[in-house]
Amino acid sequence: MPLVPYALTRPFLFGLDAERAHDLTLASLARLQNTPASCLWRQARVDDPLTVAGLRFPNRIGLAAGLDKNGECIDGLGAMGFGFIEVGTVTPKAQPGNPKPRLFRLPPAEALINRLGFNNHGLAAFVANVQRAKSFRAGGGIVGLNIGKNAATPIERAVDDYLQCLDGVYPYADYVAVNISSPNTQNLRQLQGDEALDALLSALQARRGKLARQHGRAVPMFVKIAPDLGEAQVGVIAATLRRNGIDGVIATNTTIARDAVQGLAHANETGGLSGRPLFEASNRVVRMLRAALGPGFPIIGVGGVMSGADALAKLEAGADLVQIYTGLIYKGPALVTEAARAMARRA
Repeated sequence: MPLVPYALTRPFLFGLDAERAHDLTLASLARLQNTPASCLWRQARVDDPLTVAGLRFPNRIGLAAGLDKNGECIDGLGAMGFGFIEVGTVTPKAQPGNPKPRLFRLPPAEALINRLGFNNHGLAAFVANVQRAKSFRAGGGIVGLNIGKNAATPIERAVDDYLQCLDGVYPYADYVAVNISSPNTQNLRQLQGDEALDALLSALQARRGKLARQHGRAVPMFVKIAPDLGEAQVGVIAATLRRNGIDGVIATNTTIARDAVQGLAHANETGGLSGRPLFEASNRVVRMLRAALGPGFPIIGVGGVMSGADALAKLEAGADLVQIYTGLIYKGPALVTEAARAMARRA
């Protein structure tokens, strides 16, 4: 159990602007990780190993991409008991993202809206940060590296950005996640269409083959999709993933829907909605993917997990692994242990 309960720190953090609280937390984790001060938030990892996409995960609970965009806090976050951590999204060049304010809390709904827009320090800084992470991986933790495109890159040239990112992260990734589903980069979700997705994944798979030969190891590749998809769209995506030899899928990113938060402060802000209102929508996509892909195809379920019961529901919908992000903001590190224990008991 952490030395300082999250219930004592949350009021202070929620008293700050949401992005300011986020930046302060990450800066503190980066500064204090791998020091005796990490006992302030450290938790024993629940032991529930399983193999997915050829990787041995220490347990089923992971951190979703977007919280640590620059890969600066892998060891600090890993001390909370995660079995795997996904960092990014990284783009080839550094970019500031969208104008502030761009991150909003909706506490009555246990939700966030963000329109950050892939703000990050660029590929070179990201890779350097990932290389510095030691203790999480030394303890068996799995690290996924999430890649995207720069906002200034025309959608017609998006493949170039993804290939550049794949080249850069490949030697340091346990798995690579291809983000084609953020609502905060103009036209990005067009890449989920049949022909565009096929062209992107075909190019990535060809490049991955060359990188595997060059580095002497095959790194699994996952694709992260949106919750705002119909059954026919999910079926097309599933077929395209299989056709291109992709190893797994992450379902889902944030939603542009606002039905569940109408009338709340900030509900009409532009961006992606995450947290409890996303729970059922993401589960729906997980179920459709499992039906389309059949048993055995790796699915990471993410969206609205606020309890151990929610994590179990993701598994029951068809996921193999589960990620959290907004739940960590609202519930703190104890959610990691609660979710991991619930899923371990089911197994």
